[in-house]
Amino acid sequence: MRHRKKGAILSRKIGPRRSLLKNLAASLVLYEKIKTTEAKAKAIRSYVERLVTKAKSPTLANRRLLLKFLPTEGPVKKLIEVLGPRYQDRRGGYLRITKLGARVGDRAKVVIIEFV
Repeated sequence: MRHRKKGAILSRKIGPRRSLLKNLAASLVLYEKIKTTEAKAKAIRSYVERLVTKAKSPTLANRRLLLKFLPTEGPVKKLIEVLGPRYQDRRGGYLRITKLGARVGDRAKVVIIEFV
């Protein structure tokens, strides 16, 4: 039974999976749009939406929490200065996933994940 086990495994052990999620989230915050597989996009959607919600109230404690979940200072700065104020009146649903089809090499489902 898989009760209360949430989150995608993405064919990786815990260390590489955490690193992948942090780096994908940082890229999404910096560039506001990335092209990736559907499974990875669905995995980082809730991760990034929680980060944007934290950035909406720019306290020192929230900045430190964001630094804990992102690898560098650049994405944290952009979250607090740009994305937090942009979505101040929005209650959730900051991201959009658009399906593009299958990748040529391995037929993996490719999507674009972007901020609304």
